[in-house]
Amino acid sequence: MCETCGCTITPGNEHLVQGEGRLARTADGKAAVTVLQSLLHENDHQAEHNRAHLDAGGVLAVNLMSSPGSGKTSLLEATIEALQGSLKVAVIEGDLETENDAVRVRAKGVPVVQITTGSACHLDAHLVHDALHHLELDGVDILFIENVGNLVCPASFDLGHHVNVTLLSVTEGDDKPAKYPVMFRAADLLLLSKTDLLAVLDDFDPAAAEERFRHLANPAPVLRISARKGEGMEAWLHWLRQTLMVHRARLRQGATSRPAVQPDGARVYEHGPAHRGQPHHHDHDPGHEHHHDHSGHSHHDHHHG
Repeated sequence: MCETCGCTITPGNEHLVQGEGRLARTADGKAAVTVLQSLLHENDHQAEHNRAHLDAGGVLAVNLMSSPGSGKTSLLEATIEALQGSLKVAVIEGDLETENDAVRVRAKGVPVVQITTGSACHLDAHLVHDALHHLELDGVDILFIENVGNLVCPASFDLGHHVNVTLLSVTEGDDKPAKYPVMFRAADLLLLSKTDLLAVLDDFDPAAAEERFRHLANPAPVLRISARKGEGMEAWLHWLRQTLMVHRARLRQGATSRPAVQPDGARVYEHGPAHRGQPHHHDHDPGHEHHHDHSGHSHHDHHHG
């Protein structure tokens, strides 16, 4: 996790811990724990700001998460083509290095900002905030945020987005939900991608993958999709349109939508209960107090003010 790889400090928040930054010094000398906890707090604060900015424009922000090579960029390309003329899309691309994915998406005629994270294996709210300053969001309906390919850290950081969509490619193991529960608990929608390859793969069982997903007590929808062949695209587009419609209805009522950000990863920095129970971190464990509406979406109502 981030405790060992150091990815809690990203190009977006390093100013807080360098030089005269607000978190550069600690009162009690417990630099590692105190600074990391403070960075997580600062991330949550920045995420609130990002979400309010997006809400003001009626924009739905969708965080795409998966392991590398699961087909996020191909899905974006197919989705942009399918939505042309009906919904306006913008994209934030996150990757360790290169602008390859941004170049591919930009060729579809939509505004794109590339975030290069270097060694950080996830995006954070500060990086997204910086990217938003370079995006013209007037008239945009859906902002897709393609997170860094990683099945752990991205699920634990609120970016200011509204929903999480997790991709699981059939070229991976159908036991991934069991191996990476934090990521799959955070999903507001699970897409089983590259399903056109099932005809030549005999070691991935979609039903087994969904069963392991359900064992995490996550009732989010599961869709099978092939961006290359177009299979399952209509169901995916319907989910997007429904989620946008419901989100905007919430905004008219003074509420917003928040993702099921998983605090499990963040808990490696905690030495007490104080950080637990942050108002916008939601576990999907059995018996949790948040109620989900799954008529086309699976996230939460939260009223402003």
